[in-house]
Amino acid sequence: MIKTVSCGGVVIYKGKILLLYKDYKQKYVGWVLPKGTVEPGENHQMTALREVKEETGVEASIVKYIDSSQYTFKGREDVIHKTVHWYLMTTDSFYCKPQREEYFIDAGYYKYYEGYHLLKFNDERQVLKKAYDLYNELRYSKYALDSQGKNVKLK
Repeated sequence: MIKTVSCGGVVIYKGKILLLYKDYKQKYVGWVLPKGTVEPGENHQMTALREVKEETGVEASIVKYIDSSQYTFKGREDVIHKTVHWYLMTTDSFYCKPQREEYFIDAGYYKYYEGYHLLKFNDERQVLKKAYDLYNELRYSKYALDSQGKNVKLK
């Protein structure tokens, strides 16, 4: 078994959630949250921000750690056990551009209930629910602290 670690983000702008649509040779098709593998020299927050930027073109800021999810799948040569660390993020615009090199063919912001039902994987739906609940809790408290302890206004 090979163990890997990835990090990703639930990016919310004006109450809408950023999702990606992936179509890899008609085998892996569906809506997902942006995430990717930790590279040497990166911490989890750096990886999450980099992957969001690479996969969606979005400059995001981390608001708070959400949770981790775990799953196992069959790789080419071995079974892969993946842990994904998720962060609640915010951004300043609806601009996004899917990374074609990674087979993302669409990206966009969706209302919570749309995003929840579009997501391909149950673990990502659960992460989305936690992130959206946290987003609303922080939004109604009038402010939030980002990962560096600075005040962030949630939009």
